[in-house]
Amino acid sequence: MPVKIIIIISMVFLVSCSGFFRKKTDRTLAKVYDDYLYVSDLEGVVPKGTFGRDSITLTRNYIDTWVHQRLVIHQAEENLNSDQMDFSRQLEDYKNSLIIFAYENELVKQKLDTIVTDEDIINHYEQNKQNFLLKENIVLIRYVKLPIKSKVVKQFKKLLDSNDPADKLRLADECEKHASDFYLDDQNWILFNDLLNQVPIKTYNQEEFLQNRKEFEYQDSAYIYLVKFQDFKIKESVSPLSFEQDRIRNIILNKRKIELIQKMREDLFLKASKNNDFEIF
Repeated sequence: MPVKIIIIISMVFLVSCSGFFRKKTDRTLAKVYDDYLYVSDLEGVVPKGTFGRDSITLTRNYIDTWVHQRLVIHQAEENLNSDQMDFSRQLEDYKNSLIIFAYENELVKQKLDTIVTDEDIINHYEQNKQNFLLKENIVLIRYVKLPIKSKVVKQFKKLLDSNDPADKLRLADECEKHASDFYLDDQNWILFNDLLNQVPIKTYNQEEFLQNRKEFEYQDSAYIYLVKFQDFKIKESVSPLSFEQDRIRNIILNKRKIELIQKMREDLFLKASKNNDFEIF
């Protein structure tokens, strides 16, 4: 008998008897035409520590999905020709992409200069200000939320208005003792919308509100809200450097990453070209 025929017969035997090599205790859960789903195929489907109804639901969902998938696959195999089911080219391309991606990631881990200085950030900001326009209004604030029955409201108003370092320290100390909530970092910009999530400020025109307010006081049935606006910037204006530092750092690192990969590819091509490692016909 020719070797080719023997190999084909052996492959058919192995496929048709694939269940033979399973453990005798491996129970069959489902069957679709000639495909079988076994208990061992569910390993990892149900997370450890899941019991009772949750475990049953996850198992049933997996079995139902498997049956539906196998039915569709069988139907597709019945209706597609061999060329339509040949994905060898796509699989090879995908495999190559994964290999290249893994290598380039490892190269970046080993070679990328991740030190970004303040000077690097300032230079990039100054050269690209047009790319840093605000999409939302931002503010510098001090904010205190006090219980409605608080007897130290006047004291807090006075401390919020002061820029004396000693008063700032006292304000922080008093907030810890009396405030239900507070934010005193008036050196870092925050989104105005984030403030609106904490303070019941009602405005239909944020820009007009900010341009006409230096402070804000409001009380509801439970709390008194005190806000001191130190500064603000309107959307579509140039974003301040301090608000963009993290973003700029990521931009610089991403640019270095791209340049590192491009240089690797160019160097590799030049070296291969010198060594006659490839030919283009």
